[in-house]
Amino acid sequence: MRVCYNKLFKLLIDKNLKKSDLEKNAKISRNILSKLTKNETISMDKLIDICVYLNCSFDDIVEIIEK
Repeated sequence: MRVCYNKLFKLLIDKNLKKSDLEKNAKISRNILSKLTKNETISMDKLIDICVYLNCSFDDIVEIIEK
């Protein structure tokens, strides 16, 4: 299985936010942002930080793709 963060990036667009806003306000590193862009897994703690900042749930930002 893989993860896909397209929902996250669509949510950023809908909220008129940039990736840099996410990085700064959710307190995630450029490395984490890079992993999100490449659809790589990140820690649960960072997913929680993103959800708290965006006031959303996991299923609003992550999609699990079966191979």
